[in-house]
Amino acid sequence: MDFTDVSLTALRVLRAVSEQGTFTAAAASLGYTQSAVSRQIASIERAAGTELLERRRGGVRLTPAGRIVMTRATVVLDEIDATARELSGLPGQGGTVRLGWVPSAGTTLVPNALAALRRTDPGLHVISREGGTASLVRALRAGSIDLALLASGPPFRAPDAESPPLALQTLTERALCLALPAAHPLARGDFVDVADLRGQRWIAGPPSGTEQLLGVWPGLDERPEIAHTARDWLAKLHLVAAGCGLTTLPGALASAAPPGVRVLPVRGGPQELRRLLLARLPQPPAEPAVRLAAALRAAALDADTVPDP
Repeated sequence: MDFTDVSLTALRVLRAVSEQGTFTAAAASLGYTQSAVSRQIASIERAAGTELLERRRGGVRLTPAGRIVMTRATVVLDEIDATARELSGLPGQGGTVRLGWVPSAGTTLVPNALAALRRTDPGLHVISREGGTASLVRALRAGSIDLALLASGPPFRAPDAESPPLALQTLTERALCLALPAAHPLARGDFVDVADLRGQRWIAGPPSGTEQLLGVWPGLDERPEIAHTARDWLAKLHLVAAGCGLTTLPGALASAAPPGVRVLPVRGGPQELRRLLLARLPQPPAEPAVRLAAALRAAALDADTVPDP
């Protein structure tokens, strides 16, 4: 095995594939063709003398050898990124932490935590990005981010089956709510009965892995009518305000609802809870990550002082 000719491009491609879970998604994220990604992976696997990716139905994941290479590659890529930051005048690596967050955390919790850090810890440099739970878990495993805010619903299983298990902490647990047009007949009361949701038109996110029809009330005993599909929460809420349909909403997003939207609890059927988890790899975190985690926990406690609608 000979790594002397392995390029930084190949290392970045390996990291992107391990994060995205497929060659196609990695190519899209990097702006490469799929064949270019395949060539880079083939070159680094030749240098390693073994397969670094396990090809599975529906995607790929790192092999044990791939995890070793990715751990070392992350160190190299982080040092290159730190050098670029220092040359551009940004804070050094010692004061930098990388955060990934699901969209429901980006409306209030993440901005509030970052605003507090600017006042109390202005030397801490946070680099953040939005993503789905599955992609953020892969990014944690690949070493591309230090902390992740993940969404979890019943039965609250671990976010992946990899070993070692991720270190998880529940920051918030809120009931799933329903967003309705203010003029909708079901918006007249203080809650909606689950039986009244049959026959409604829904605004849902595109299917993604286990998060099928995100935006439709779980467990409906009918095939739901999807009137509109939108990934962005704010877009879905504005479609609700325009009278285009109903959508589900985590309780933490209730304050983000625009005028013309009522956010109500749903009664009847199983209780639908949603958790926001703070996740990291199990080894002790670096000191900047500890400081950011404390700010996120404080922001979550502040959010919990606001009652659900």
